[in-house]
Amino acid sequence: MSEEEQVPGPERRYRRWPVILASIVVALAIGLYQTRTFWAPVQPRITPIADVSSERLLALGSVVGFAADDEAHAWLGLPFALPPVDQLRWRAPRPPAAWADTRDALDFGRPCVQLGSMLGGVPAEDEDGFAGDEDCLYLNVWAPRVEAESVPTGDEQWPVMVFIHGGGNIRGYAGARMYDGAKLAGRENVIVVSIAYRIGPLGFFSHPALRSETDDAVEASGNFGLLDQISALEWVQSHIEEFGGNASNVTIFGESAGGQDVFALLLAERSKGLFHRAIAQSGVLATVSRAEAENPVSAAEPGWRQSSAEAVVSLLEKAGVVPDRGAAKEYAEELPAVDLLGFLRSRSAREVLDVYRDPERPEALRVPKLIRDGALLPAGDWLEAMRAGRFHNVPILAGANRDEWKLFMTQDEDLVRQRFGVFFRVRDPESYERFSRLHSGWWAMAGVTNPLNALEYGGAKALFGYRFDWDELSPLLGQDTSEIIGAAHGFELPLLFGSFDLGDPLLSRLLYAEEGRAGREELSRQMMAYWATFARSGDPGHGGGKDLPEWSAWKSGVGTAQNGPGRWMILDAPDDGGLRMSAAHATRTRLVAEIEADTSLDVAARCAIYEDLLWKHERLTQEALAAVSSGRCRLDR
Repeated sequence: MSEEEQVPGPERRYRRWPVILASIVVALAIGLYQTRTFWAPVQPRITPIADVSSERLLALGSVVGFAADDEAHAWLGLPFALPPVDQLRWRAPRPPAAWADTRDALDFGRPCVQLGSMLGGVPAEDEDGFAGDEDCLYLNVWAPRVEAESVPTGDEQWPVMVFIHGGGNIRGYAGARMYDGAKLAGRENVIVVSIAYRIGPLGFFSHPALRSETDDAVEASGNFGLLDQISALEWVQSHIEEFGGNASNVTIFGESAGGQDVFALLLAERSKGLFHRAIAQSGVLATVSRAEAENPVSAAEPGWRQSSAEAVVSLLEKAGVVPDRGAAKEYAEELPAVDLLGFLRSRSAREVLDVYRDPERPEALRVPKLIRDGALLPAGDWLEAMRAGRFHNVPILAGANRDEWKLFMTQDEDLVRQRFGVFFRVRDPESYERFSRLHSGWWAMAGVTNPLNALEYGGAKALFGYRFDWDELSPLLGQDTSEIIGAAHGFELPLLFGSFDLGDPLLSRLLYAEEGRAGREELSRQMMAYWATFARSGDPGHGGGKDLPEWSAWKSGVGTAQNGPGRWMILDAPDDGGLRMSAAHATRTRLVAEIEADTSLDVAARCAIYEDLLWKHERLTQEALAAVSSGRCRLDR
């Protein structure tokens, strides 16, 4: 009999009360944390003190930053383009204006306009859920800390790593705490640059009226967010040498939507010569055609429900210009382009975003983005473009996380039980793991196997892959986070940047407890070494003399008699196998075979899984469904 069982009934109940009260207090604290994070304004940073030794003279003017962690200097909130407001909304970015006085680069610029989100790093700032400003085109620089007269030149200049944040190209912030570049810069002697770019419908908007005001087909592509990224890379070419950076050795790296954008920049002719290596973390090739981005849903070639044609009608209707939606459609068709653009630019940014809300999930936006316009980006299939060799042939590294999909699964109450928004309990562990394995495997296929094989076939000079498996998160209020969250989407970023700061001290302490510090910091050191070595040489190798396992090239032999799986580096804790090369089996054939071999599934269940995979990752059509199910599944069954 336990000690507790020997205690008389009333006393046993009293002894339990402190535990119960403590649980309630923790739950309420976390609940309040979540509410505060979602609804409160962005908490202001404590402005650091300017460091005179960080003063640098750019062609635009003098800037001064501050002494950051790990023997780094930081310069925050540097403009790389004019504010894209008023008549510059939905125009290509223009070069920034120079300044006369020394500019204090001590704080981040404002986030670009978006819906607030805990996952996006930008809490909502008003009761309607909005955050940010249109004036948001700023970048941040971290470099090893040296005096102005000791900034390296010539062969001594540091490699430059330009980071593109994620967020589905509809949210996110270059100033999120998780992306602090000080440790990566200071420990690895590289320069880290994080950049902003227009997102949502202000960053991706294709409409015939825009083509009427410019002769530049690239400007009229509708991909303004990508043009912002190109503008930031042009700024790096013009000014990074003043910080000690080598403009001839620039690596772009991005996660999630940032990884997608890395693939897009590899295919965009306008970005040629602006970077020399590329890293796509959890990126895929999700795009839309110009027709999907522009046309009404009733057109012969239908557009999205949130196409620009439909958005214009919604804005006219909401503004009260016309009595109903039918009249708005007729009015939009007859309105001269110059008047239509005047109307669109007179709407507030929040009004524009509001018509893109998903009716079923008003906290999310549905925006056609990365538009295959045929000028900036290829109009056809991007994998075919890669196979044909139509890409910038630089060393490329691409990877995915083992449990990508679990981040999104934790928000689905059909899959997990929740209490106070934080108490998770998996409803069916077996189906939960199957769901994650298949969706995460499909993601790895789309973001690693398919593009690397296509690039290899197209003659890429150097390719490398990885899978991030580390899942040593601390238990969350008694729940096994390695089961619930695991190596989820975006969870490689705290290790890559070494920040372990998710934006709030409480959540960061809960997931990254003290007892696991040594293991995660060791893997963080190893990842930084691999990424920085790749940035220096185009080959992660042994991590730049850090005595790490050799990261060998992908080399699947696609298109030859030696065709087989490529090899990727597994990034994991020593107790789970550590760093090791492995065959990458994330292929459609392998995933379909797994579904077919699962004897616990009947035909209806298999068809439901195929539908879900296609709907979430590709395009759900009868033809696509028949291709994976040998014709057994029908959408109208």
